[in-house]
Amino acid sequence: MRIDKLLSHMGYGTRKEVKALLKSGNVRVNESSVNSPKIHVDPERDQVTVYGEMVEYREFIYLMMNKPDGLVSATEDAVEETVIEILQPEDLIFEPFPVGRLDKDTEGLLLITNDGQLAHRLTSPKKDVGKTYFAVIDGEVTDADIEKFNKGVTLDDGYVTKSGQLQILVTGAVSEIELTITEGKYHQVKRMFEAVGKRVTYLKRISMGTLKLDEDLAPGEYRELSDEEVAYLKELTNM
Repeated sequence: MRIDKLLSHMGYGTRKEVKALLKSGNVRVNESSVNSPKIHVDPERDQVTVYGEMVEYREFIYLMMNKPDGLVSATEDAVEETVIEILQPEDLIFEPFPVGRLDKDTEGLLLITNDGQLAHRLTSPKKDVGKTYFAVIDGEVTDADIEKFNKGVTLDDGYVTKSGQLQILVTGAVSEIELTITEGKYHQVKRMFEAVGKRVTYLKRISMGTLKLDEDLAPGEYRELSDEEVAYLKELTNM
């Protein structure tokens, strides 16, 4: 990898700014001063320092966010504030993006990364990665609904969903449930309940596979995934 690309990727500025940094003589590779942007380095083997501080190269970033109500799951939006806009500058340099989408008014587990291959596999219907949601329902959810969801329900556009695993936590005029699905159709959870004559009033994603939302994260907060969590997601998608 060219030294200018590495430094730019790690947030030391644009290619033009990195070129000026190199000319200043403050970049060293294996203790030798480097001033040419064309020099190639091996991030795994070569020791790169800037102003005497070690540059720890990372290709990918993996973040878990507790998405708050009101933010759009997108990298940019002409009108609405996005989940990317609340990231810290040191994370933005990796140009991450949300994995899949959560509706603007839906809270909970949202993965953010720049690992396109992993993101594609996690959202691919062929991988059958289960996503579990907690929801508050206006209406009494019954065992009959469990059976209907298990068989798949017909949405308003005629699409028949894959089997959904519905668990009733509280039932009554207002019910609380958990639902695990392996698809990500537009407003799917809300539309599934509309298909059985009920309305979702609150929705929160709580897990993906067995990766659970960190309960210590307040809405709008995020953290990096541990190496074990990243390894689990890759194993989950057979990477």
